[in-house]
Amino acid sequence: MTIKIEKLDSRRKQYIKNIIKKDKKDLKFCVLGAGHGGLAMAGHLAIMGFNVNLYNRGKKRVRPLSHRMAIKLEGEIQGIGNIALASNNIKECLDGVDILMVSIPANGHRFMANTCAPYLKENQIVILNPGRTGGALEFYHTLKKQGVKKFPFIAEAQTFIYASRSIGPCHAKIFSIKNSVPLATLPAYWIPGVLKIIKRAFPQFVPGDNIFKTSFNNIGAIFHPALTVLNAGWIEAPHGDFEY
Repeated sequence: MTIKIEKLDSRRKQYIKNIIKKDKKDLKFCVLGAGHGGLAMAGHLAIMGFNVNLYNRGKKRVRPLSHRMAIKLEGEIQGIGNIALASNNIKECLDGVDILMVSIPANGHRFMANTCAPYLKENQIVILNPGRTGGALEFYHTLKKQGVKKFPFIAEAQTFIYASRSIGPCHAKIFSIKNSVPLATLPAYWIPGVLKIIKRAFPQFVPGDNIFKTSFNNIGAIFHPALTVLNAGWIEAPHGDFEY
């Protein structure tokens, strides 16, 4: 497996500087995925005053959002966030966007990379929330297979920043927000620049050294199955939902 490491050239540096200079109201996000995490992230970003698009591949899930154009949050973050667009049309969702927040399970990263590939720009930032194990590498190589020549900035978080659940198609609850979430880019020398941008929305992100550290320190593959198996009886009992 080979990775072509781009030069730390002035053009790419200027992209970072241009995004940093933008006012909060002009900084545009696209959250990809309208599940538990996507709803929480899109709603929180909108409440903070950012311009937010929300993409989901299924029409059924995104239809109520496209009518209401708002997400209600409760829990640690409370309020209603008004979003700019909710759609299953990836082209219109990515148009003019600065930062793409991919908030889907790891088994959807390849699909999302294939879907975004024709419309990505090299001055955009893609952040996998989280990358799980090797997410940034998979995203990069999927784009490469799709014939992408000018890559966006690709980053991954070590873990998801929220503990959250969707309550309805336009309603989510944020139980907690993690205090410190390592983030790394591919290649690693873009970490400082990308962090300067994403910290405007999420100061919880901290340098993750490199994608190997963020990947191998994500313990989801061990942590989640163990607790699920040990709580199998509780999960199957007819007393209501099991909140992991």
